Order: sequence, then C-alpha cells, then structure tokens
Amino acid sequence: MAFYVRQGRLPEKRHVQFRAPGGALYAEELMSTKGFESVYSLAYHLRPPTATLDVQPWERPMVRFLPNDPVRNRHWFTGRLQKSGDAVEARVPLVGNDDIVLSTALVTEPMTYFFRNASGDEMLFVQHGDGVLESSFGALEYRAHDYLYVPMGTTYRLQPRTPTTLFVAESSGQITIPRKFRNEFGQLAEHAPYYERDFRAPVLQDPVDEVGEFDVRITAKGRHAKYVVANHPFDVVGWDGYCYPWAFSADEYAPITGKLHQPPSSHQIWDAPGAAFILFAPRMFDYHPLAVPAPYNHSSVDCDEIIYYASGNFMSRRGIEEKSVTLHAAGAPHGPQPGAVEASLGKTYTDELAVAIDAYGPLRIAETVSGVEDVAYFRSWVAQAAVR
Repeated sequence: MAFYVRQGRLPEKRHVQFRAPGGALYAEELMSTKGFESVYSLAYHLRPPTATLDVQPWERPMVRFLPNDPVRNRHWFTGRLQKSGDAVEARVPLVGNDDIVLSTALVTEPMTYFFRNASGDEMLFVQHGDGVLESSFGALEYRAHDYLYVPMGTTYRLQPRTPTTLFVAESSGQITIPRKFRNEFGQLAEHAPYYERDFRAPVLQDPVDEVGEFDVRITAKGRHAKYVVANHPFDVVGWDGYCYPWAFSADEYAPITGKLHQPPSSHQIWDAPGAAFILFAPRMFDYHPLAVPAPYNHSSVDCDEIIYYASGNFMSRRGIEEKSVTLHAAGAPHGPQPGAVEASLGKTYTDELAVAIDAYGPLRIAETVSGVEDVAYFRSWVAQAAVR
C-alpha cells in the first residue's frame, strides 16, 4: 500500500539507539518485502522478536487438488459445509493454483495461538460477523463486508465477537491496488473507486510486556512449523511505514457504471500475481434506452473466473444461494441463464454483492468440496423445457 502510517513512540532517526525509560534498548525490527526493494515498516519491540525456544512440527492437514478435467463450469454450496473453528483451522480450500488458493471459513472460535503466513499476502472477505484482527501493528476492528488485508509475514490472530464467515484468498505474492487507480506519486487517482480515507489502519495498543512460551504457527510455501518464542509478539511500542494490515469495507466501493453494460474488469478492486480481484457491488444499471442490464454471454479464454455470492439478488443466475461459489472455466462459455435477459429489461438497480477473482492459471479443485457440489450446474444454461 502507498499510505504512510505512524503510531506509538519512535526515535527521530531509523536504525539508531532507542531506549526505554529504564535505559534498555528497544529491539528494532524491519518488516520488508521483495528483498528490501518494496514497501516496508519499522517496529520497535520491548524485547527481540527473534528469541526462539523451540521449533516443532506443525502437522497441517494436506488437501489434494485435482484438475478441472474435463473442463466445465462448476458450482458449490459452501454454506452447507459443516467445518468450523478458528480463522486458520476452519479454512476449507475450494480451488487453487501456484498463484492463489481460495477457501471459505466459518470462524466460531478465537485463536489461542499466533499465525504467520510467509507464503504471500492474505485477503479475508468478511461476509458475516464482527470482531478484531490482532497483530503486532495493533487492533483492527472488522465488521460484515470488510476486506481484511494481511501482508506476508505478519504475526496475527483473528478474534471473533460473533460467528464470522470468511472468503479467504491466499496469494503467492503481494496484493496491491491496481496501477490504473494510482497516479505517478502513488496517490489514488480521481477515477479510482475508493479513496485513502476509506482504508482503516490498525490501532496500536499498549505493548504486551510478557515473557514465557508463545505459540507462533508458520506456513511457508508448503512447509509448516510451530515456533515457541520467549517474548510476546505484541510487545511493540511504536511502528511506522507502508506495510501493515488494513481494512476496507465493500460498502465504501464506488462502482463504475455506464450508458451500456460495463465489462467485469471495470469492477476490479485489487491486483495480485496471476489474479485480479473483482467486486460486483450494488449499483445503478446502464442508462441507454435499449440497454440490457444482464451480462452478455462471454468466453473466458485466458482465465478461470470464481464468484463468491455474498448477498442480494443475483439476477443472471438461478439456483444460487448465499455463500455459493461458481467456477466459470477458461474455454467454457457462460452468461445469463435462460430467461434472465428478458427479466432484466427495464430494471434500474441491482443489490447484489459478489466477490470475484479471475485467475490466469488453471484452477485445480480441492477434494474438500466434493460433497457440496451442484454437479449439474453446467446444464443450467439449457432451457428447462429441454432438460430431461
């Protein structure tokens, strides 16, 4: 992110002596990305974050992904999944490739340990629920329809106040604001669908002055470990920089509309390696007198399209419910289902809220969702009278 934030107590210069009132040196930590060449932040701890007492195996369940072969459009009723737990253990992978893995999670329990994803950035979309994302940068309150961005390497815990439904994207690299929305200085441009003041930074709390044994679980590109560290990870007295968790509400997104139907790319919200994040938010429809509000049929010849249906009326689909996820595969044409185009004529507004991701590498299907698949979804474009 291109927004500078400063919180807590800091020395006048970086990389100089900075002492506590009692005289002890604070432990400076640089959290950098892309080998010191991209965004970074500097944090100051009561004690070194490097004090590791033990490293133990963390046996995360292995999930097998299978090719979408034969290639077809697919639909899963993820709201019917039974798994729940904390924000890491409750994740049920849906699809993935080398660039991104997408999961859902019903979070009913607080995290009793700390988590650090060293594989890439995470973006957590909150469909329902509220609570706080705690990290070494402070407390970040969340509510329904928030995107929660967690930079690679951040040590955090998600603590729900109410049961929280998440759609989770784990990227292989940085998730960023698309370049087309930023001017040459990094400021959000006037045509961007959001503004700097829409983003919420964490609020630094008093440092946790505790020494003991703290469980930090780490995942790093298929490798996992449990670190037992001697100093509480949230013992930070101050930090500043450009790399930190933040929240953005989908309700603050300003959709781009036009005289005629706009392509999905006009609704882009974030960018990532091998993937584009799209948000279909409530918006006015097209204003040409003969405009067709429903999307046109199209073939995604170079990407797989994932849509998570969060709320509202999805007028171009039938058989969809909240928390449904569809995969429209590269090479498989799709569009409005029978009757949807005529039914859309004359409508001026949609209240749909759907989180979408276009993946430019073929997505593989996780075995974990086989029990909630609408196996006949690819036939939903056939007029009912023709279905036997």
